[in-house]
Formats: sequence, structure tokens, C-alpha cells
Amino acid sequence: MADKDLTSIQEARDLVRKAKNAQQAFAGLKQEQVDQILKAIAEVMTAMAEDLAKMAAEETGFGKWQDKTKKNLLASETLYGHIRDMKTIGVISEDRERKILEIATPAGVIAALIPSTNPTSTTIYKAMIALKAGNGIVFSPHPSALKCIAKTVEVIRRILKQVGVSEDLVSTMTVPTLGGTSELMKEADLILATGGPAMVKAAYSSGTPALGVGAGNVPVVIERSADIPVAIRKILESKTFDNGTVCSSEQAIITEEIIARRVKEELRAQGGYFLEGESAEKIKAIMERPTGGMNPAIVGKTAQDLACMAGIEIPAGARLLIYEEQGVGPQYPFSSEKLTALIGFYTVLENGGTGHSLAIHSKNEEVIRHLALSQPVSRVLVNTPSTHGAVGISTSLNPSFTLGCGTVGGSSTSDNVGPLHLFNIRSIAYGLEDEVGQRTKIGSMDIELVTSLIVEKLKTMNCVPSVN
Repeated sequence: MADKDLTSIQEARDLVRKAKNAQQAFAGLKQEQVDQILKAIAEVMTAMAEDLAKMAAEETGFGKWQDKTKKNLLASETLYGHIRDMKTIGVISEDRERKILEIATPAGVIAALIPSTNPTSTTIYKAMIALKAGNGIVFSPHPSALKCIAKTVEVIRRILKQVGVSEDLVSTMTVPTLGGTSELMKEADLILATGGPAMVKAAYSSGTPALGVGAGNVPVVIERSADIPVAIRKILESKTFDNGTVCSSEQAIITEEIIARRVKEELRAQGGYFLEGESAEKIKAIMERPTGGMNPAIVGKTAQDLACMAGIEIPAGARLLIYEEQGVGPQYPFSSEKLTALIGFYTVLENGGTGHSLAIHSKNEEVIRHLALSQPVSRVLVNTPSTHGAVGISTSLNPSFTLGCGTVGGSSTSDNVGPLHLFNIRSIAYGLEDEVGQRTKIGSMDIELVTSLIVEKLKTMNCVPSVN
């Protein structure tokens, strides 16, 4: 084992140990105190949203800092407004009639795995929901986003220190390796995993309770009753948001034959470019690594960037590269998840991403309901950009950067993960002995009376044997 791995493993152990000590003290705070700390963090993160976004875009080379700013604001300002009044500390409910109280008990220390596609926003979001539920949190950053994640955590730790809370409550690994991350997951009390399928699988296999999410690969259906120009505008707005780095962005357009020509015409009119022949083959050649899986070099790139990488020419105004794929499966790269300015065009699609989300543009409520009832997804996003809708920007879904896929997608939840997923509920149930005793007494009297009547009747019928 290399020295770097040993260093990473030891660091993971030390950070979790310190976080557990800090969390024990933090667990003694009242709801009002925790909420004040959250407010302070949200305010500072909101003010720093743009600076952190620029750091993330520069370090990773993914996406647009302008859109990353919006994601940082969702993770701070918007999220705080959503969770501000949630009861997450101490007694969270009381039913006097049923004589039951519910007490929230923190999960403990959370191991949080952070992807390179949404590094600062996911870090802010996970820190906020962990603290809201009374937990400590230790981050395992993606190596290509180490600096911007470290800066985000540094600011949060400074705020904690200023308000009199141990800064060890929130920390991040400085030497992240596979061995160190594996140790972090083993030492923590709960894992919050956001990333690729391999990482999520490792989280669920660690022996520690985990909340993980699978691949997106979100299809979008344009049904014949849809306002086609509006639908295309929203799809392009969503798919080009941060250059497609959000897992809930559209990956394939599915439409009906009766409107397919109009949909294609509108896509071209709004900046879509259909790949054909040699151009399509050159783009396909850069989409995946030789060993399989998405080529990280294409992630978060514009259509112009991708054309340059592939050595093809496209119109100057092209915003999205589209390919009318002929099949589904590993041999058809446009049927897989593409976190970039690429999208497939289909009449049917089922390839990966099961359980995540489905978008539809339609005015036909029966069609919408039919899809919602029949498709294996956790959220159906109607007449809204899929990227924005799934994470709660353009819908009333909980603001979140961890989107559950349900059991059908290999996830333990189908929710937009938030503070309510990060604590246990301890129930206090008072006995109902008086009521139970009274019911039992009445029941016994009734049984004795009925038995006596039956025996007397049987005697008159000479059916009861005498006892010698």
C-alpha cells in the first residue's frame, strides 16, 4: 500500500473521531440555536456564491460559472428558506390523544462524497442539511475539485468557530484516495453519496447505512398536445444549464411520429444541430473511454467545444448536438447518460437511469397521468426544464442535489434528500392499560354470559354429559 493511501486512511479516521467529539456537544443545542447557525452559514454562502462558482469552474473545467452561481444560491439561500422552519432537534411531534411523542436523534457523523460536476453547491447543500439535523459531516472531495471544496469547507468552519461551535463538526479530506474514502465510509455513521454508479455501489457495500443515488439518463417526452416551441426552449435551457453537468438534465428526446418533423424543425430553429454521417461518427469516438463509460473530457463542454475536440465543423449558433440514434444499449452511445451538450433523439428509450426522473411536455392530463403511473421513475417533471425542475429551482420539489432513484434504481429512497432523512426518530409511547383493561373486562363478561346461555340450552336438549 502506498504512503499516500496510508496517509489518507489515517486522515479519515482522525477527521471522523474529531467530528464525533464535536457532534456530541452540538447535539446538546436547541432547535433555535441550530437554526441561527444555519442562518449564518446560509447568509455567508449566499454572499460568496459567485466567487465559489468561479473557483469551481476554473478548477474543474466543467460548466459555466454563471450557472454554478445559481446552483450555489439554491444550496444556500433557497435551501435555507425551505428548511428553516423544519423541526429536526428534540421533540418534533406530540400526539396527546394517542399518547405518543417523537424525538429526533441525529444520525451522528456523515461521510459525504462530492462529485466534480457540482462541487461547491453539493458541499454547501450537504453541510446545511447535515447540521440542520444535528449531525457532523466529513467530506471526501473529488480530486479534480479539491481546492474549491476545501475553500467552501474552510468558510463554513470559520463561521462555526465564530458562533462558538467546534469547527471539527465540518471537515474535508486533503488527501482523498480510494482507500481513504473507503475508510471514511466505514468509520462514519451514515453515508451520503452523490456521484457515479461505482461510487454509489461502494457506499452501499461499505457496511455503513447509506443514502446514494444512481445515474440520471433522463428522457423527455414531447407529446402531440405540447406547445412545441415552448417545450424546445425549456429543453435547451435545461440541457445547456451549466453545460449539462446536472444529472437531471435531459438525455434523450422522445416524440411521436405525427409531430416529429415539427419538433426537428423547432430544434434546428433554436440552436439544435443534427449530427449525420462522418460528423456523428467523430463525435461518437470521443464520447466514451476505451474501457467504457463516459469520457470525462467531454463533461460540461459546449457544443462548440465538442465540435473542436472531434474535429468537425458546426454552425456558429449551434447550442446542442443531436443524433437520431437507431438503438439502445452499450453499442449506442447516445442512449447513455451524457453530462454535456449532447442529446439523443428517439421514439422509444429504456437504457440506464431507471428510477431517476422523466420529463414530459404535454397539455393532456390523461397522458401525463398514464406516464406517471406506468414508468419506473421517482419524479415526473411536467412542462418544465428537467434540470431545474428535479432539483427544485422551477418546481415545488425539495431543493436538493441528491436525488433518490428508489429501489428500482438501486437507491434506498426515491425522495429529494434533505434534513428529514438524516436523523432517526425515537418514539415515546405511553401505555393504554386502563383502556385495554376495561375492554378486556367487558369482553370477558360477554363471553361468560354467552357460554352460560349455551350450556343451559344444551342441558334442555340433553346434549351435555353428566360428570360422575
